[in-house]
Amino acid sequence: MTELKGYHAHVYYDQTTRPVAERLRDTIIGQFAVKPGAFSDEPIGPHPMGLDVLVHPLTESSYNDHSKNALWLGTPVPMRLEILRPTYRTELLPAASH
Repeated sequence: MTELKGYHAHVYYDQTTRPVAERLRDTIIGQFAVKPGAFSDEPIGPHPMGLDVLVHPLTESSYNDHSKNALWLGTPVPMRLEILRPTYRTELLPAASH
């Protein structure tokens, strides 16, 4: 069993679905205590494009979190898993609660 450190959610979109993605982001920020990421019109890391949502846990395995542990809202899209580091950078994890 691995230690669960939190979750990330990624909203994928293209130019035609960006307005919907922006409204979804604003709704999520208004309803939940989350730290929002920035919009990117270009692929970043393993993430492709499309209006689908990837929710993944944060454990010690970045690869497993983006593949076998991933949950999809919408249509799963191919991930560029080969570029992932084995573990997360510290700044990508939630701050430890005291």
